[in-house]
Amino acid sequence: MAIRQIRVAGDPILNKVCKEVKELTPKMQTLIEDMLDTMYEANGVGLAAPQVGILRRIAVIDIGDGPIVLVNPKIIKEDGEQTGDEACLSLPGKAGEVKRPNHVIVHAFDQEMEEYEIEGEELLARALCHEIEHLDGHMYMEHVIGEIHDAVMDEE
Repeated sequence: MAIRQIRVAGDPILNKVCKEVKELTPKMQTLIEDMLDTMYEANGVGLAAPQVGILRRIAVIDIGDGPIVLVNPKIIKEDGEQTGDEACLSLPGKAGEVKRPNHVIVHAFDQEMEEYEIEGEELLARALCHEIEHLDGHMYMEHVIGEIHDAVMDEE
């Protein structure tokens, strides 16, 4: 597929609310594949459609257990609390401490428009919340406790 340009903080599209997906057309299927390719190329764990300039309620996540496709996702339950550094492909090289639920349940549709629920804890809960916020026109920087700082890269 294709690698798409990731929009960065300050781009007005990142502040807009996305439209619900009524059907997954071939164009939307291509978008999902491109989003996965773009996320992997950028070494991210999640990517939402507005980050590649498309105002549709689609996000992809992979925390290392394989790709998750979320179409029209909604958080239906959240509990617990976790605080930790969070980063975003739309604010490269930066991170900030954010408080999130430690456990969430999300209702969504998959790439075939089959309805499902996904339960996430810790990193997956954080990623689900982060990507769904993008679909509502918000970014993690709105929740940072303290200052945004340079991200620490893992040495490999």
